[in-house]
Formats: sequence, C-alpha cells, structure tokens
Amino acid sequence: MSTQPRPAPSKVPPGERGATRIADRVVAKIAAQAAREVCAPAAGAPPHATVTVHHDIARVRVSLELGYPADLAAQCAAVRRQVAQRIEECAQMSVPEVDIDIEHLHSTHTRTAAGRDRRLR
Repeated sequence: MSTQPRPAPSKVPPGERGATRIADRVVAKIAAQAAREVCAPAAGAPPHATVTVHHDIARVRVSLELGYPADLAAQCAAVRRQVAQRIEECAQMSVPEVDIDIEHLHSTHTRTAAGRDRRLR
C-alpha cells in the first residue's frame, strides 16, 4: 500500500467537461406553460406544444384554443414572444420560429343551455 498523496485532478474548464442535453419533451413542456401564461383560459383544452431540437435550436409548434371575438393575430404574436423568451431563458436555446395552430375558437355567444361550448367552424 502506498502512502503517497494522490495528485490533485487537473481543472478542466466547464465548457469541456461534457454536454447537457435537454429532451424535446421538456422543451415542449416549457413552451406549453409559456403559452398558458399568455392565453386566458378558454373553456377548452390547455395549450399543447411539440418541439424539435437540433443542436441548440428549437423549432416549436403550439396548438391553442382561443376565445372569440378577439384580436387573434395579437394573441398569437404574444404567445410567440413568450414561448421564444421562456425557452431562451430556461433552456438556453435559440428559437427562430414558433408556429401557432388555432385548434378551436370559443365564443360566449355559442354557449349551449348545458354550458358547453360549440366549436366554431
């Protein structure tokens, strides 16, 4: 058995220690939560997001149900800004585009007697 002290490990700069990979589904959850922060909850489902990450670039698609009548373009622009900002903050990824799919529009004028929304077409 040797009683000599072990040499101290060499200090490796943080950028060279390894890599951190954030799963696409985690980035999708960040995007969906960010969309929820912007959209007033319509009577429908919460926003859903799908994400494809390549290196540090995230391509995002968010599906929403929005209230109507409203300025849909302004609501979509606000969602795009919030989603891109939140992903950049939380995951340090670039978000060059956020595609928005408006799945359903909910209107107070289309409420049925049972209190459910009819979907506008």
